[in-house]
Amino acid sequence: MKINPEKKKLPVFVYYLIMIVVVVIITSIVVPRLTSPNSKQITYNEFIKMLEEGKVEKVELDKSANKITVKPTDFDKSNTYYYTGILAVSDEELAAKLAESGVDYLSPVAQQATILDYLLYYGLPILLVGLLMFITMRIISKRMGSGGVMSFGKNTSKIYAEKSTGKTFADVAGQEEAKESLVEIVDFLNNPQKYTEIGARLPKGALLVGPPGTGKTLMAKAVAGEAGVPFFSISGSEFVEMFVGVGASRVRDLFRQAVENAPCIVFIDEIDSIGKSRDNGLVSNEEREQTLNQLLSEMDGFDSSKGVVILAATNRPEVLDKALLRPGRFDRRIIVDLPDQEERVAILKVHSKDVKMEKNIDLDVIARATAGASGADMENIINEAALHAVRARKTKVSQAELEEAVEIILAGEEKKNRVMSDDEKKIVAYHETGHALVTALLSHTEPVHKITIIPRTSGALGYVLQVAKKQKVLYSKEDIINEIITLSAGRAAEETKFGYITTGASNDIERATELARSMITKYSMLDGFGFTAWEKQNSVYLPGTSSVNCSDSTELRIDEEVIRLTSECYEKAKELLSEHMETLDRLAGTLFEKETISGEEFMNFMREYEPEAAKIIDEQMRAEKEKDELAKSKRKKKDIVREQTASATAGASQEAEAPASNEAEAEASAETSAETEPAPEADERSGAGDAGDGQ
Repeated sequence: MKINPEKKKLPVFVYYLIMIVVVVIITSIVVPRLTSPNSKQITYNEFIKMLEEGKVEKVELDKSANKITVKPTDFDKSNTYYYTGILAVSDEELAAKLAESGVDYLSPVAQQATILDYLLYYGLPILLVGLLMFITMRIISKRMGSGGVMSFGKNTSKIYAEKSTGKTFADVAGQEEAKESLVEIVDFLNNPQKYTEIGARLPKGALLVGPPGTGKTLMAKAVAGEAGVPFFSISGSEFVEMFVGVGASRVRDLFRQAVENAPCIVFIDEIDSIGKSRDNGLVSNEEREQTLNQLLSEMDGFDSSKGVVILAATNRPEVLDKALLRPGRFDRRIIVDLPDQEERVAILKVHSKDVKMEKNIDLDVIARATAGASGADMENIINEAALHAVRARKTKVSQAELEEAVEIILAGEEKKNRVMSDDEKKIVAYHETGHALVTALLSHTEPVHKITIIPRTSGALGYVLQVAKKQKVLYSKEDIINEIITLSAGRAAEETKFGYITTGASNDIERATELARSMITKYSMLDGFGFTAWEKQNSVYLPGTSSVNCSDSTELRIDEEVIRLTSECYEKAKELLSEHMETLDRLAGTLFEKETISGEEFMNFMREYEPEAAKIIDEQMRAEKEKDELAKSKRKKKDIVREQTASATAGASQEAEAPASNEAEAEASAETSAETEPAPEADERSGAGDAGDGQ
């Protein structure tokens, strides 16, 4: 069966030209016919009769066309001209009749049309129509996307040439587990024979899953940069447009271009915008579902041995369709999670390598102060520190700028124009002092790094910054209760000192309530609720998307238990502050005067007025420091062993290549000696060589 080849598509300007010709024909022929007066042919006798009866207002004689055009006196009503031919009578006789009737008559003078007349008559309308159409098409193209009207079904992805992404795995700090999963894909693209010989195939796709800002897009670009292949980047939302079927068409075009440019990498960001599950009651002809069906079909249809890898990123894997996640489409799910403390240090080093910094910079302090922050947050901190250094007219970034950048990310800029009265400032000083003092008096709490009562743009009138000794993965029941007591200490200090409370503890109350509720609904830490989860987390990587999963009576019990727990913690905070009221007054007075107290100043203050609590804190910090040094030495030894193993492996591979090179040299010398032997034998060897090549 003979298959007809695809017809070549006409260029866009041809469509413009056809539309312009159609418009000109309509404006020059059809419109004049519709808007011009009616005309009716009559006999010459009827013309003479009308002339005699005085029904003619004007006559036009056109000898070149042998035509007489008559305008009747009732033209305003009939809107009709009459015309007839000229008989072979003399001009004088017809002119006499016209003059006798008192009719206006004339004979048009033939004029030669110039090129300018033609240009004005035909060219100007064409130009105006073309300009109007061009403007209209531009407006429609902007509304329909970058593809334009004639290509709304085309792929709109950005295509990066080989290695032009400018990113490699060296630019991705941390995320070692994710990088290890992707290194194999890179190696397959660079050395496919090593895998095909054993029968392995390239994974069709890998799904990068993780919270926002963890570097999923950066990871995909690094894979393309390491592999040195073209990189197609497109967002899932770009597949969906106002017309039904556009998304499916763009999916087809994307995969067609990918196969043409193989080996290559196709990256679909925010794939959840088109890959949502179809179990939510969508009708079968819904645009998003059609796009998803086409994507599933294309991922099944292309051959992964050609070197096309599909990478996709999302922070909502739970909403993706199960058919999209099955092996054969996305063979691997790679978790790109929030970085831990060591990874945050590595990320800070990567982003600060091009920033001029002082030698005494301690990035470990910044990493400990930013628990739960993403890689994007780390990059933002370095940039904010550099901006603050320029603002302060410094040539290098210091530790102070870095710590200020952390506070900007957490609490916003300093609000210098906010003026508080001395009474309000005193209340805020006691509030923040209460937090800091209770933190130091309790065990299993993070040390205080800074206390300030300078307002911030986030709305905070002051805050206590705590820097973790070491990032925790698990929290005990005692840890959470101590955190609730610490949050309650601000309000408790106000009531203990002044006998009344203010609105300054709103955020503390919100966080304490959330922790107390999580102890019951998520972690099942309180008696009477069993080993049961009463709250469901709808999204693993998007906080604040939980829903209650219990009856109304159980929810009422949870509310009562939360009130009881937070009240007990509040009373505990008041008890601690009442026992150490003298220290509270002194520390609050110092904070009122200085507005900011550093962590070192706070510890010196505690050593002087609360030596027992300070001694416990010092011992805990000393023990943690020893553990950190021991862990660093172990990591250093492991790195040395890893480097030695890598060098030994490289040496072994070089030794393995040496015999092969010796054999090649031996063959080369044999061929050289063969050239000096008699010609017939050389001809025989040449013929054998040709036969071997033919085989």
